[in-house]
Amino acid sequence: MSADRVFNFSAGPCCFPLEVLEKASAEMTNWNGCGMGVVEMSHRGKEFVSIFNKCEADLRDLLNVPADWKVLLLQGGATGQFGAVPLNLLESADATADYAVTGQWGDKAEKECKKFGKANRVCDTKPTKYTVIPPVSEWKLTPGAKYLHYTHNETVNGVEFQTCPDVDVPLVGDVSSNFLTRTLDFNKHVAFYAGAQKNAGPAGVCVTMVKADALGKELPICPTVLSWKAFADADSMYNTPPCYSIYLMGLYLQYAKEKGGVAYWDEQATKKSGAVYDAIDTSSGFYSCPIDKNCRSRVNVPFQIKGGDEALEKKFLEEAKKKKLYTLAGHRTVGGIRASLYNGMPIEGVDTLVSFMKDFATENAA
Repeated sequence: MSADRVFNFSAGPCCFPLEVLEKASAEMTNWNGCGMGVVEMSHRGKEFVSIFNKCEADLRDLLNVPADWKVLLLQGGATGQFGAVPLNLLESADATADYAVTGQWGDKAEKECKKFGKANRVCDTKPTKYTVIPPVSEWKLTPGAKYLHYTHNETVNGVEFQTCPDVDVPLVGDVSSNFLTRTLDFNKHVAFYAGAQKNAGPAGVCVTMVKADALGKELPICPTVLSWKAFADADSMYNTPPCYSIYLMGLYLQYAKEKGGVAYWDEQATKKSGAVYDAIDTSSGFYSCPIDKNCRSRVNVPFQIKGGDEALEKKFLEEAKKKKLYTLAGHRTVGGIRASLYNGMPIEGVDTLVSFMKDFATENAA
């Protein structure tokens, strides 16, 4: 790691691999010898079209996206897709969609659906403070539901589905936080979406992947900017796309492939999170993680110090900075500590954090 950089554990926008940032820096004013930078290019020009096509091709390759699925690179983040999903898939305002609410983002997605049709919460773990994922056998599924939406990993709360839900309706997966850390089951899903700013790129571009035969069924009130078919027909360029964000995402995807693809990042996610959870679980109660062990996230690890001692947690955050460990505060609605271990976080950063946690516990155990 560069001597002047810190280990950034932010939940998003997140840390980037240094190699990617350095390549972008070198190409800032003159991309590939064309005499201009990417921020200056026409999105219709051959230079940017080649960048876009390479980005999409690498994404398809990394995730083994089937040929009958469309890949859209959109604006508006995952929040925009909270509305786009029901607008494109409900078909009728009288139709019902099922939502598994296992965290704050799932809660927001379900509320958005209710603006355009009917939504049923098959489960809602808010009473547990979003610390568990109940088995599907306990869910209250709706016969004839158009789809079932779930949030694969809840960034704020730190819960993650270890496998996708086994139900008989098409699935829609918000895979923003654990994108590119595991394979995706395209057979069980009708759509996936992911804000890129966790594991795939910077803020500004949202990846939406949708089965082609689901296109063209949007509600009449669906605005064009949220119509998947409109953007699929225009190869994501119905209007000017987030060009520089797509370029940076393309560099990140090339890096991800060079390192070994999704299988490599899957292994890294298990290794990095395992080291932090081990530090928590072997601390004799000094640290505690509120999440049920069956659904602990591999990318967002929340924990408390001495059951939520705010003064001690504040001291932890301040002293962590002396070790170049930054942005470890928990989400404002949850408090405590949260370490986000996305693909851009090097093992060196995790090792430094774990070492600091052990030393801090020893020094403040009394």
